[in-house]
Amino acid sequence: MTNGSPDVKVGPVIVPPSERTGPPGEQTQGMHREQAFVGDDRWVGYITSEPGEWSGWHHHGETDTYFYVLQGGIEFEYGVEGSTVAVGSGDFCHVPKGLVHRERPRPGSRAELVRVRLGHGPTVVNVDGPTADR
Repeated sequence: MTNGSPDVKVGPVIVPPSERTGPPGEQTQGMHREQAFVGDDRWVGYITSEPGEWSGWHHHGETDTYFYVLQGGIEFEYGVEGSTVAVGSGDFCHVPKGLVHRERPRPGSRAELVRVRLGHGPTVVNVDGPTADR
């Protein structure tokens, strides 16, 4: 394992902001991801998005995504019908594997999130938009 993930359990592992790295692979427009822990079946990181900027459409492959909103809030759009939900400061959210979506901070606010992804394969797959099968 890398980025602070221990191979041998000897005690807590602290990853300060200065040691977080950009995750490997594709990134999504409008989002800044910082990786704290990564392993064969997990990804843990810190995400920021600037006010008013929609992320690109994407999904997280075969990984389930869980996040907690530290500051601000986000508008979350998904599905071919364009369903939206608001996720606010202090809220937890689960995004099932394969769900095509995009998100943006609520107008006038910057969003800060902590995310955990569980599963195997790429953690970000950028797409043109939702389709009937995703």
